[in-house]
Amino acid sequence: MPPADRWWRLGLRARVTATFGLGALVLSATMACLTYLTARQFILHQRETSIIRQAYDNASLLRSTLPTTDASQIPQLLDSFDTGGARSVLEQNGVWHTAYSASFFRQEQIPLGLRTMVLAGRPAEQHFLLNGSPELAVGVPVPSLGAHYFEVFSLLEEAKTLRILALALAGAALVTTVVGAVIGRWASGRLLRPLGAVAQAAETIAGGRLDTRLTASDDPDLSRLTGSFNRMTDALQERIEREARFSSDVSHELRSPLTTLATALDVLEASAEELPDRPRQALRLLGDELRRFQHMVADLLEISRADTGATDLSLEEVEVGELVHQLAASGGTRGVPVRVDPRVGELRLWVDKRRIERVVANLIGNAAQYAGGATEVAAEAIPGQPDRVRLVVTDRGPGVGEEERQLIFERFYRGAAAGRRGATDGAGLGLSLVAEHVRLHGGDVWVEDAAGGGSRFVVELPAHRRGDATVPALQAAR
Repeated sequence: MPPADRWWRLGLRARVTATFGLGALVLSATMACLTYLTARQFILHQRETSIIRQAYDNASLLRSTLPTTDASQIPQLLDSFDTGGARSVLEQNGVWHTAYSASFFRQEQIPLGLRTMVLAGRPAEQHFLLNGSPELAVGVPVPSLGAHYFEVFSLLEEAKTLRILALALAGAALVTTVVGAVIGRWASGRLLRPLGAVAQAAETIAGGRLDTRLTASDDPDLSRLTGSFNRMTDALQERIEREARFSSDVSHELRSPLTTLATALDVLEASAEELPDRPRQALRLLGDELRRFQHMVADLLEISRADTGATDLSLEEVEVGELVHQLAASGGTRGVPVRVDPRVGELRLWVDKRRIERVVANLIGNAAQYAGGATEVAAEAIPGQPDRVRLVVTDRGPGVGEEERQLIFERFYRGAAAGRRGATDGAGLGLSLVAEHVRLHGGDVWVEDAAGGGSRFVVELPAHRRGDATVPALQAAR
């Protein structure tokens, strides 16, 4: 992946923090380099000036004292100069003399280029390394005596000073970078806090709270965002409510003619045996389609009531096992085998029995239409979660793909079957009603793969134990 793509894949807060950190690093590194170079130039310039002045002073002193000094006393004379720790070397008439204090030093250690230039009669100085240590050599010709004076000074202390300065500046740059990143993190958090409020409001609206609005801000830059968001939400709420009212009105208007048609159909079906074969077959098809239409209108009415907040729950407290067995006895499980987990024990639910029966019936009907039928209806406890219980419908179908596991609970979604005429008589409302009823009970619903193949539709509901005096979370929320 190109670096630019990796950069833009980072979060906005991470990019702001990184930008502050990099900016602080560049600025501090630039200032550190300028400071170091300036200090280095100043320290070395001062030291070189002092060294060259001292070398010339010693050469002048040598010019006045050397004529009266015996050759054997020259090393002692060189020691007497105030050389500040320098190593003094004198060449006179081809003979090299070294101070006693620098007896270990040899003229060969002086750079050849410097020696050649000074021996040719030109004063010079040169930086070089001697055994890894920085040195400065100064050569001064003394033509009146036929001599050439050399001094070699160590710059090790200056090098140490500059090294300490470089480490200090590098540490300061590092600290500045960290501080810059921390400030960037803090600043980005402050800047993105309004966006966090927008995201939270958007999530709340997506969860069904259409009356959510952002608080007006005095900040002129944020007031525009707040106003635009609230106007968008107003328009969205108005449109959704208008569509919900339209759906509800249409569904209500359809009930009267449907009732009339159903009554007329009952009359015709009562005399169906007297009709010829083709009219009787047409009457049977008409009855099937009319009943499907009635079922769809009933579902639409149920959904429209949920959208407008007109849904009422008739809650009652029941034991989990008792509820499942009642569903089986009433035909709600359509003869599908029922299993109750012994760990359910005395767990109890606050539910609207009619709606829970509708949930199970829709899941079983969905399995019959799309998955070859249901194989089991089960009530299961959740280890470690005594306040939750699961109702599970297992089928023998091919399973549901990952990409469809959320879509199938949306309204009018029928998956691949939607494109095949006659493949199913469903309208795509059954599972959306399941999700709506479960949401009203404060639960969750999802689909997962079954162990032996097929799918498991799982309805998870809040539960409590017998005698628990705590008000159910569902009632508190409502």
